[in-house]
Amino acid sequence: MSVEVQIVMPVHNEAAVIGTTLKEWYDELSPWVGVQFIVTEDGSKDGTQEVLTKLATQYPMVLDMSDKRRGYTGAMIAGMRLSTAPYVLAVDADGQFDPKDFEKFWAKRESCPLLIGWRLVRADVWARKIMSQAFKALHRGLFGTKLHDASCGYVLMQRAAMERLLPELGLVPEGFWLEVTARAQRRGIRVEEVPINHRSRTSGTTVVYKPWRVPGIAWRNATGLLRVWVARA
Repeated sequence: MSVEVQIVMPVHNEAAVIGTTLKEWYDELSPWVGVQFIVTEDGSKDGTQEVLTKLATQYPMVLDMSDKRRGYTGAMIAGMRLSTAPYVLAVDADGQFDPKDFEKFWAKRESCPLLIGWRLVRADVWARKIMSQAFKALHRGLFGTKLHDASCGYVLMQRAAMERLLPELGLVPEGFWLEVTARAQRRGIRVEEVPINHRSRTSGTTVVYKPWRVPGIAWRNATGLLRVWVARA
């Protein structure tokens, strides 16, 4: 079966869960879709690199490892640049996204160039939920979007749409999908939301959104979105 969709998955310090996550996605999709993983490992220090080296012999995978942190945005951009399939699916490695929801995305793949998940009930820490609501308001105010969940990391893109957006990305370091959806709005690329199930992490805690980091993340994301808004060309 030819590769129809590549799953871009940034990974940082997920040794305890990454094997389960990859197996769940592969078992769900591979019987009916030609699938390949693009795993961009991001300077993990917990044994994730060793785990991924073994997993790369079990699953169809392009494995890109880095000893230095490049951040979620940098790792996601690197994975997109490595992709070659007609469709690119982006998901997180922590197991919070449900592969069973993919069928809803796949059914709409030809009718909409960019499909993004809508977490009807978010299984996240309170600080992340509060910041998400604030950025939804800012996103709508700056770019006129009507999305309920513009920062969701469960995204299926047609290749042509991804290639239009990719050269511009990288201004919003911890709000990658806020930038993607903002630039899509700017470029007239249609975005449609797909309701999804959002699950609690099965292991560990969020690496980025610790309460004491939220003010800095909020500042960097807000200034990044303002830079995107200013760059109207």
